[in-house]
Amino acid sequence: MSPSPDLVAALEPLRRRAEEAAILLDVDGTLAPIVPRPEEAVVPEATRSLLIELSGRYRLVGCVSGRPAHQARQIVSLGSLPYVGNHGAELLPAGAVSPKPLGDGQADRQAARKLIEPLGEALAALRIEVEEKEPAVALHWRRTTAEERAVELLRKIAAEAARAGLVGRWGRKVLELRPPGMPDKGTGVEALLSLHDPQPSLALYVGDEQTDLDAFAALRRLAEAGRLERAIRVAVASPEAPEQLVEEADLVISGQEAVPELLAALL
Repeated sequence: MSPSPDLVAALEPLRRRAEEAAILLDVDGTLAPIVPRPEEAVVPEATRSLLIELSGRYRLVGCVSGRPAHQARQIVSLGSLPYVGNHGAELLPAGAVSPKPLGDGQADRQAARKLIEPLGEALAALRIEVEEKEPAVALHWRRTTAEERAVELLRKIAAEAARAGLVGRWGRKVLELRPPGMPDKGTGVEALLSLHDPQPSLALYVGDEQTDLDAFAALRRLAEAGRLERAIRVAVASPEAPEQLVEEADLVISGQEAVPELLAALL
């Protein structure tokens, strides 16, 4: 794979100082293509090979996912990398058996579940799948055959969730209901960077959806505070990617299929 000269030039600051740099990557929609059934997601072997090579050159290569950390590790299939799961709620260090929680751990684990339970039949009728992520609940509508009706119902659920004090986060064909104060991907980014002492002085984050804006914001805060010399935020553009993600990115690539080219340009 031969990355474009423009991409190679844009990433030269990190490549030149790889031993001081962190490469942080979302999983679904970034490393792994989006698939109709979330349980069928997998990182292509060519991408895995690039990750292995990158991890041998860079100070830190880590993954940040909305899934539980152990599921993210199964999808990437590299136990030698650290993983942040549940949008920042847990950290699974490289080689660890169990993740450790991030944040204060006081979030109400029942609130989202109680809101959804009475709606089971309506959700099933529209083929909206419920994923319990402790303490959040995710509602996926990628497999629905009545998208307008599904989104209308989910908007009503999001409004009810807000009245109940929950936080609704929209992603790619998913609505996640989260307790207030739950850690986010920005929390996860800071946790990954803290794995090393001294911490990386340069960092790149690649993401494709709304929740990745939290990771973008974390890199911006760290750079403004002088904890990072340079931060590069990369948006994976697609019809489902939020406009704000593209607007805030330092670099935009066209679709998940362009991610391997980006990784190759870092080598």
